[in-house]
Amino acid sequence: MPRWVIVALAVVAAIPAGWELGVAVAYLVAGPAMGVLPVLTIPFGLIAAVGFALTPWVQPATRLSILVAGTVLFILVSLVLA
Repeated sequence: MPRWVIVALAVVAAIPAGWELGVAVAYLVAGPAMGVLPVLTIPFGLIAAVGFALTPWVQPATRLSILVAGTVLFILVSLVLA
């Protein structure tokens, strides 16, 4: 599979991973009564995740694996905490 396809998939996988990262940061900062704090933290999570997806320092398949694993981990943790 071409590298650009893997990088494109990593960028797509970065969207839910970054969103969940922003929500997790808001939850850690403010707890369950976080109100509108995710409005401030989600954009930073998205920027960080997309930046990681596009970084040349890690192999594309590794980036994709980390982002998908992070998304699955966040989903499982949220199901356990809910």
